[in-house]
Formats: sequence, C-alpha cells, structure tokens
Amino acid sequence: MPQQPPVHDETVRMRPDGPDVDSARPSPAAPWPDTDEVDDTRPVTRDWLLGAPGGPADPASAAPAQAPPAPAPAPVPADDDSTQAFDLSGPPAPPAAGTDTDTDTDTGAVPITEYDGDGTDTPVGPPPDDEPPAGGSRGPWWRRRAVLVPAGAVALLAAAYGADLAISSGDIPRATIVAGVDIGGLSPAAAATTLERELAPRVDAEHQVRADDVTAPFSPATAGITLDVDATIDSADDQPLNPWTRLTSFFGEREVEPTFTGEETALAAQIDALAEQVDRAPVDATIVMEGTTPSVSEPADGRALDRDGAAEAVFDALRAGADPATPIDLPVDVTPVEVDAAEAERVLEETVTPALSAPVTVAVQDNDETAEVSVEAIAASLTFTPEDDGTLAVGIDPVALETALGDELAVFGSGAEDAEFEVSGGAVTVVPSVDGTGVAPATLAEQLLPVLTQDAPRTVTAQLGPVPADFTTEEAQALGIKEEIGSFTTNIGNASSGENIRVVAAEVDGALVLPGETFSLNGFTGPRGLAQGYVEAGVINNGQFTTAVGGGISQFATTMFNAVFFSGLEDVFHKPHSYYISRYPAGREATVYYDSIDLQWRNDSDTGVYIDTAWTPGTITVTFYGTKRYEIQSVSSDRYNQRSPVVQEKPDDGTCKPQAGSTGFDITVTRVFRDLATGAEVRREDFQTRYAAEPVIRCIAPTPAPAPEGTTPGG
Repeated sequence: MPQQPPVHDETVRMRPDGPDVDSARPSPAAPWPDTDEVDDTRPVTRDWLLGAPGGPADPASAAPAQAPPAPAPAPVPADDDSTQAFDLSGPPAPPAAGTDTDTDTDTGAVPITEYDGDGTDTPVGPPPDDEPPAGGSRGPWWRRRAVLVPAGAVALLAAAYGADLAISSGDIPRATIVAGVDIGGLSPAAAATTLERELAPRVDAEHQVRADDVTAPFSPATAGITLDVDATIDSADDQPLNPWTRLTSFFGEREVEPTFTGEETALAAQIDALAEQVDRAPVDATIVMEGTTPSVSEPADGRALDRDGAAEAVFDALRAGADPATPIDLPVDVTPVEVDAAEAERVLEETVTPALSAPVTVAVQDNDETAEVSVEAIAASLTFTPEDDGTLAVGIDPVALETALGDELAVFGSGAEDAEFEVSGGAVTVVPSVDGTGVAPATLAEQLLPVLTQDAPRTVTAQLGPVPADFTTEEAQALGIKEEIGSFTTNIGNASSGENIRVVAAEVDGALVLPGETFSLNGFTGPRGLAQGYVEAGVINNGQFTTAVGGGISQFATTMFNAVFFSGLEDVFHKPHSYYISRYPAGREATVYYDSIDLQWRNDSDTGVYIDTAWTPGTITVTFYGTKRYEIQSVSSDRYNQRSPVVQEKPDDGTCKPQAGSTGFDITVTRVFRDLATGAEVRREDFQTRYAAEPVIRCIAPTPAPAPEGTTPGG
C-alpha cells in the first residue's frame, strides 16, 4: 500500500511557560525529549497575534499577571492546514553568559516560526518594516504619518479651491481677454461696459481690405456685422471647474472670442462689390493696333476673389480686435496666362512688322485690272489668337477685310450680300441674300497671309468666280424666326446711363442666336470702356451710390433678362442686384460687370432667336423673335425675411452723400410654362432672390477743433 507524504503542518506554536523545551533538542532535526508536561499549545488567528486584544502585541498581555492555563485544544484534523498554533509559555529565559545577544527580538515579543515539516522553523508574521512600535500597537492605519500628511495637503488644496471658487463666483474668470480687452475679474455688467467702450468702436469703424493690388473700404455695419456684447459675456462668464485650469489662470491668459451678429446677404453684397474690382479674366499678351502702329499688350494673370475666404478673413480680423487702419488681407485665386510677353514680341518682330511694311497688290489672271490691299486694311483685318501651347497665332478676318477694302474689289465684280431679318410693325421678315461675282474675301484672306512676311513689292493673284453669300435666304428661312416670343421695356431716368444703354443696345441689335447656342452679354460686347464709347454714370458700390464708366448697363441686362424670362428660354446665369432698385421688378432683374459678372442664357428651342432692340431717351425695349412655344406667367410671393437697414453717420467732408436706405427682404418669383393651345400648366421654375438692407447714411458736420489754450472765442 503506497504511503502518502506527511501533511504540511503550518501550525504556529508558542513556547509554554516554564523550561525552554526547545533548548533540550540537540538539533532542530532531533526528536523532542520525553516530558510529562502537557502540550499547552492551541491554534490562534494572525489578527490575535498582530494586535487583537489579548494577543502578544496587546499591552495588556505584557502585564506581569500570570494568565490561567488554557484548556487543552481540540485535536486539529490532519487535512486542515489553515490554523496556526502559538507557544503561550511566555518570554524565553535570559541567555547564558557568553551567548550572542545581537538579535531583533524584543523582550515583550517572541519570534514566531512556522514548522515546515522538514525539521526547520520558518519565521512568519508581519514583515520587518511593518513591525509595531516597541511597547505597544501602531494603532489604526488612517492615523499613520504616511496617510495623514498627504490627506492634510489634499484637504488644504480643496479648501483653497473652494475659497477661490466662492470668491470669484458671479464674476468673469480672471485673466479673461476678449480681442485684446481685459475683462477678467469684472462683474458681467462692468465687463459689458468695458467691451462697449473699448471693443465695439473698433468693430464698427470703417476698415480697409486689400486683395492683391486692390485696396477698398469695408464697413462692418453695412455688412450687418456688429459686436454682440451680451452673447460675448455669456460665453466668457462661466467659471472653470477644473482645478488645473484655475491654477494656471494665475500665470496665463484665457482668450475668449467675441461674438458678432451677422446678416449674410449684407455681407455678401459688400464682398461682391469688392469682387467687381478684383476679379478679372486672364489677359494674354497680344498685339494691339493704333491705326497702323502695332505694339505689345502686356499680359495679366487672371484673378478671382475667394469670397468665402474673404468673409472668414474679415471675421478673423474683427475677432482679433484689429486696428481699423491696418488693411485686412483677403485671399485671391490666380489663373496664369497662356501667352507671355516674349511670345508677343516674337510675333511682332517676325510677322506683324513685315506685314505692315507695304501694301499688297491683287491681280487677276487675264485681266488688266488690279486692286490694292492697303496697310490700313491689313492692320484692320489682322487677328491674334492665343493657342493652348502658348503661341500667338496670326490670321486675317475676311469680314473685317471686306469692310476695310470697301469698293476696292468692285473692279473685279460685285460682292455677295447675306440674308437679313427685318422687323416692321411687330412682324419679322427675311431679306433675301444675293450672290456676287469677282474675288471672294474669304479666299483673298487665305492668299494674303503667306505673303505678309515677304519684302515689297508683294502681289497675290486672285481667282475670279461666283461669290456666294455666307448666310443664304434658305438658311434664314429654315431658322423658323417668324413671330415675337418675348419682350420687355424699362424706363430710363438718367441721361448718362441712357447714353451707355444706347451704345450697348446698338451693339446687340440684330444678334442671331442659333438653336443650342448660349448668348453671353460680356462675350458679345467685349470691354465696355471709354474707347468703346461708354461714359461715366451712376452705379452702386458697397451699398453707396457712386459713378463708373459703363454705369447703366445693368438696366439693359435687366431688360434682356425679362425678355428671356417671358420667351421661355433657359436661364444659364444671372445675378440680381445686392440691393433692391425700385424701378425693376423684384426678383426679376440682373446686374453685370465686365469680366466678372455676366448675363448668360441659352436658346434651348429648335428654332433661331433674333434680337431686336429699340432705344429712346426715356425707354429701352428688348424683343426676341422666333417660334413661340409657351405662354409664360410670372407669380411673385410676398416679401419675407425683411431686414432693417443700419444707420451710418459719416463726416460731411464734401464727399459724403446721404441716402435714405431701404429694407432688405427675400422674394420668390415663379415662372409658369403653359401650353399655347390648352393653357394647361406644363412646368414651373422658381427664382429665389435675397436683397440686403441698404444702409441709411447721414452726413454729420465735423466736430470743430478745440481752440488753442490761452485764446477766447472771437478774440
């Protein structure tokens, strides 16, 4: 039968009172000597040992009174190793003379050992660092120095935190800065007064904005931007509860952004007005003619104001409390040119200068007659086209050549005449085309180009033959231009504006827009400056009336847009005015500015559209002819989201112009398409427009300068 190993005895035993039994053992491994004494050991808990009442660490247990002998303990089962027996015999006998007494054992305690079952005793009990003090118990853990010192520090900090929070409660947190204005530690009312006195004037003042090389005034008040003092105080007056945040506030600043009221439409109006001065298409280097004198026109990169970025830049500057005298830089997107000045110089030297060095003789085979293409005619007909590869292509415009030559080619025969449309009494008819004979301008233009770089004398031999019309009667009739499809009239109230309207109306009159084509007013007229016959007239800039060359063209654009509207044609792009102008129908008007704001519409019908304009000193009418497809109805909503104008006071320095202002509002105009035969609704289209409130401007007499000290009025 296999033998089981002995059960590990973890019983802790204490020596009984009396002789030292253990000293009778020769060695720890030797058997215990025979004795008649009763085994006075018993199992006890570790708590009893480490300080429980009655334990060896209890001061009471160290009294000289002899405790009565304890009854013999009950036998401990062999498999129960969770109990420990303690030797209760008392302190050991004094060591004999010559015995080493350098031990860690106090007279009031005995070493506690654990029998390992292999003849050795292993010390047990609390670790050395946790020994109770000599002569008594250490007491409860929470009364120890290692606990009390940190706890006291925490309590002190908590008291300081509570006192700081209580003292500053209801005030703006210390070291609070709003756009450079210190309001820390003030009451909300005092902080509001400080912001109104020190920050609000900086926000309301007229600032300068700069986009590339354009600098212009910017009025936050006109843009609907004002300092919201109450909202700013609300965002600043919450006391921080984080202890670390409160501590660092003694050594640093707490930045709080100011809050502004804003009116999106008014801000967009000011940004758009600035964009009119900044935006431009890229201008390639080219050759310009002054009569017969060519020169290089320098290139200019295109640029466009980043409208969203500009608005953010303005707000960033106002949040920082920027000095109104310091320009606010606005972001600009740049588009590089394709043709540079070096390429234009090359074309001037290699092609244009030789081309204008002498006239070109035109001869016909078997004909003694000749014609001459003069230098003036060459200069008037030369064209310069930028190519994608950066080169400048030179060509000759046959129409311009024919116009410049006049009757010069009549010696070879009669020229062709294109078909035309003629409007009379509200009806449109086709004037037939006429074919001619002689030299065709288009053929002559092709022959001229190669000889322009040759030395004089220069001659081309042209071919005589029929000269067909470029636009025939059959082509005109096939366009289906037979009736009025839409018309609109506006009243002219200013002579200068009227002159500009007359010039642009004359340019557009007779324009033909084929099916699928898009008409661009800027693209059709080109630049509208003094050289093209336009004059200075009234415009609205930044919500204020001023003057500029070409003023009044927006009235023509509005008139044309309404003709597009009632003709049922597709609106590609139009931009309403930022501020409502009472002479125009609300929500059905457009503004233009060359190179940046255009009016574009598409002929989405299957027939052509012929444009007829009629100008008088008091009115402008634009009428479209084609084939009518729809009956158009315009339905306008009530004006909603009305916005009151701000009031601006400006010094009456001779340039200030007072204005009454106007209320801003939103409006929705619906275009209803109805079937011509049944009147049934086919579809509808909404046009939503937002008008900014036009500011009220008051011109205030400037405050007189104070009299020098030592003087009296009138003396």
